[in-house]
Amino acid sequence: MATRCLFENSNEIGVFSVLTNSYCVVAIGGSENFYSIFEAELAEHIPVVHASIAGCRVVGRLAVGNKNGLLLPNSTTDQELLHLRNSLPDSVKVQRTEERLSALGNCVAANDYVALTHTDLDRETEELVADVLGVEVLRHSIAGEVLVGSFCNFTNQGGLVHPMTTLEDLDELSSLLQVPLVAGTVNRGSEVIGAGMVANDWSAFCGLETTSTELSLIESVFKLRDARPSALVNQMRGSLIDQLS
Repeated sequence: MATRCLFENSNEIGVFSVLTNSYCVVAIGGSENFYSIFEAELAEHIPVVHASIAGCRVVGRLAVGNKNGLLLPNSTTDQELLHLRNSLPDSVKVQRTEERLSALGNCVAANDYVALTHTDLDRETEELVADVLGVEVLRHSIAGEVLVGSFCNFTNQGGLVHPMTTLEDLDELSSLLQVPLVAGTVNRGSEVIGAGMVANDWSAFCGLETTSTELSLIESVFKLRDARPSALVNQMRGSLIDQLS
């Protein structure tokens, strides 16, 4: 299900949060209303961690992660690093990178299998993305924009990209990522998809301005209608098999 919310009057939900299939990181200092929306949807299945990065609340633009790991900029303090390592599941690798393009969330977009990166990203950072996130790394631009993390959002189910992406680019990206992609907008016409929303395989959160048409497209392409966490599906499948046998 896709949910609309606001972070302190801002519709840019992707700026203040990171959402994956194994954890969610949200900025500190938001309203209880904002946290309760996330926790109502996610807390039963994955930890919702309140954190800052380099003393800033724009955690979604500074960090990039998937179910396997979380990559942080060099400016992250030791205390913040320790807090995240203690709060996230043991299976998640949390690591800092020396990358000069320190807004990693703007420069990298990833699901659990593949990552798109800024074309000028350092070779060491590319190797670190592959190692920490456990993904195949592709250097690419979207609709001529090198900030791939800002202009697209994709999960293991599907993805949304910049509305000016050509059909050829869309087909190429779709075959590279092996997920269906659609060009669209969030927050009533905003093309900054990555900053405007966050999503995982069973839920998505976008700004309050998002229109019903945009919301419907998000639920359709990310396959969120009746979607459930894989752990819950496996549990239900197990109990159903037990009943049948």
